This record gives sequence, C-alpha cells and structure tokens, in this order.
Amino acid sequence: MSPPLFSPPYGFLGLEPERSRLETSRFVVLPVPYEQTTTFGGGTRSGPEAILRASREVELWDDELGAEPAEMGIHTRPALEPSASGPVEMVDRIRRAVCDLDHNGRIPVLLGGEHTVSVGAVQAIVDRRPDLVAVVLDAHADLRNEYQGSPLSHACAARRISEQCPIVQIGIRSMSKEESGFAGDESGGFFSMGRIRSDSDWMGEMISRVSGKRVYLSIDLDVLDPGIMPSVGTPEPGGLGWYEITLITAEIAKSAEVVAFDVVELAPIPGLIAPDFLAARLVYKVMGQIAGEL
Repeated sequence: MSPPLFSPPYGFLGLEPERSRLETSRFVVLPVPYEQTTTFGGGTRSGPEAILRASREVELWDDELGAEPAEMGIHTRPALEPSASGPVEMVDRIRRAVCDLDHNGRIPVLLGGEHTVSVGAVQAIVDRRPDLVAVVLDAHADLRNEYQGSPLSHACAARRISEQCPIVQIGIRSMSKEESGFAGDESGGFFSMGRIRSDSDWMGEMISRVSGKRVYLSIDLDVLDPGIMPSVGTPEPGGLGWYEITLITAEIAKSAEVVAFDVVELAPIPGLIAPDFLAARLVYKVMGQIAGEL
C-alpha cells in the first residue's frame, strides 16, 4: 500500500485507529489552546499543538513500567476553540467539554494553555465526585484572589480550585505576601520546594493527604527546573528534575485514584524542541502510571 500523501491531524502519539477510537479508549486527550491572562512570557496557546507534534516521536514502550500504556487506548479530541468573551465563558466552555468526556471510565487529559484551564476541568470533575482532592504541581502559588482585575487570571488558578475541593500544592517557590498568608491559614497540604529539599518526610505526609482519595492532578510545567524546562511563561530557578517529578506522580497514582489530569503552561520556543518532547513524555508517563494501577 502506498503511503498517504497527507498526514492526518495530530493525535497524541500518532496512534493508529484501532488504538485511538473514542469508544475503546481509556484516556481522552483534550487540547485547550487558551491564553488570555498570561502576564510575562507568552505563547501558551501554542503549547497543546507542540505537545501533540512532539508526542509522535515518543516510544510507546515504557521500559520503566514494562508496558505499552497506549494499549489502553488514547483518543484525541479536536482542540477546544478559545472564547473571545473572556475567562468566565472559557472556564464554562472547558467545564462542559470535560463533562462530556468524563464518563464510561474514561480519564480526561487536558493539554493547556494557561493554568486557568484547570479551573473549568476541576468544576466538571467535582460535580460528579464531591470527595475530589486536587493535587497541583507548580512553581507559583497561584493563590491570589484576583490579579490585574480578574479572579480567573492564571495567577488565581489554585485559589479558585481550593474553593471547589481540598488542594495539595507541590513545588511552590514563588508567591506574594497575600498568597503566603492564605497558604498558611487555609491550606493543610502546602509543600514548597524549600520543604521538599529539607524535609525527608514530606512525601509521606503528602501521600497521607491523598491516599484512597479521588484526585485531579494538575501539572504546571514551570514546576520543573528551567534548566530542563525553559519553555514556560515565568521560569523559576530551583525546580524539580525529571526523576523527581515522575517519582511524585508515580506515588500519587499508586496511592490515589487519578480520575483526570492536565499538563499546562508550555510556551514553545522556536527551534528548541527538547522541552516540547519532555512535556509529551511526561503526559505519556503519567498515563502509564495511572494505567498500571487500574
């Protein structure tokens, strides 16, 4: 058979139809190229496409897991069209889209876009699972009540999530005075990078907060050190490495039921493809860790 003249639209990993049909897929990828409230470096609207493109170079066999997670089926939806009406309409649009995907045992996987994407997704998941816990990996606290006049800024994402369900934050190393007070008063699960580096027992305490729970996992890529992930809007020094983040996500997948997750805030740098590939590898790694516990 002759090869096709044109490539099909990018689907995650470029899987063949028998492993990417919606009806038979355990994971459903939803690209959300939304960027409206970013305040430093831009480009997160291009993040989902960059992840999908890079994913075609990811090996399907995961030697660490000893499995090929793609066997569980991974379906990729068309990108969710951003709303020009503003963050309120966009958050609701995301909520409705995730509600449509969150049934029959499927696990929604969102590719952002700015971190505001997570707010609508959590709304959708918590409506069906009132016992939900959100675990957020991020360099920034994102606990402002509003920023630049908007309560739905990306700098408010964790604050809005915390109003819907308990939240555990990991990897934080940048916050305002306002956020510091809120984190100290309101959050029982705040694990800064300083604590991660100095407290050998932090992982056990974090796991105790999610063990046996249903979890929405949100990964802002700036939680990683900019040495391996420079392609983010606001890079912060002193972040997690590859093996650190995948150990954390593995422990969460073992201890809790991850019912949905996202990877957000990739801002691709032209000509620099390694961060895009890292993001795609991370998405697939977390899928595999979840699949191994199903």
